[in-house]
Amino acid sequence: MDSTLRLRSGQAGSPYMNIRTLCGVFIRVVLSVIFSGIFYTAWMAVFIAEFRLVPSEAEGSGLDSILLKTILWLAAPVVTALGFATGVFIFELLPGTRKSKFLNIFKWSLAGCAIGAGSVVWFGPMLIVFGMFLVGTASIALREFVIIKKTKDIRTQDDL
Repeated sequence: MDSTLRLRSGQAGSPYMNIRTLCGVFIRVVLSVIFSGIFYTAWMAVFIAEFRLVPSEAEGSGLDSILLKTILWLAAPVVTALGFATGVFIFELLPGTRKSKFLNIFKWSLAGCAIGAGSVVWFGPMLIVFGMFLVGTASIALREFVIIKKTKDIRTQDDL
């Protein structure tokens, strides 16, 4: 029995997706979620530690405090996106896997994290983690399937 899944059945020359390819996508996505969780936790530790050092009376009164808080909140999607990209990049260091540039991976994850954070921040800034993880994970999975689709299209054209 062949270890492939038919994506579009009933069509002549329909593309096949290898189970090994799907496992690779799954592992990439899982590793990216794990690393983004590690990076987000590190960001949260810095965020909490920084605001424990600021006295509560001066927290809202100083421009430095507002500027620092803004910078740290804007850094959350960037740091989380770095985690997503790092997970995929580390998997791609293994022999026999495709090699992507870190910046190309980072662009997809940053777009996902920024969209996720921006869509949820209106309900409360602490909820951005849910948006970042949901849309960031979706962006990494979408990136993987776009690359697979491009690879399949190239193979199909070569076969003609």
